[in-house]
Amino acid sequence: MEQQYFTLKEVQLNNNCPECYSNDGLQLTFRQGFKENALYKAITNNVINEMHCNTCHTDIFPVRWTDDIEQVVAYQQRAVQHKPQSFKLKQLAWFIIIADAILIVVVLLFVSGVIKL
Repeated sequence: MEQQYFTLKEVQLNNNCPECYSNDGLQLTFRQGFKENALYKAITNNVINEMHCNTCHTDIFPVRWTDDIEQVVAYQQRAVQHKPQSFKLKQLAWFIIIADAILIVVVLLFVSGVIKL
């Protein structure tokens, strides 16, 4: 299953782009992961960051970051508010759980002799 992400925070940086040396194009985005399928929806603690230059339209990977950019990213990582990890069952999961509980009760009543066929 591929993990999906939602945006926590986007920040415009005043640092020089390592590719085009523009001073106003860097954008830092923090994303937090979540998983969703037919039975549940969950927010994970997995947080990633991405940097993109809006002037030269390139992604800036951590290997190209300068010391100044690393300091700003570290500061922004401390400042971002993560959503707490959560887990929520969907309607189909609740239906399966209740159906299984009813089936177990009926089997136990049949085995104990309360219900006879």
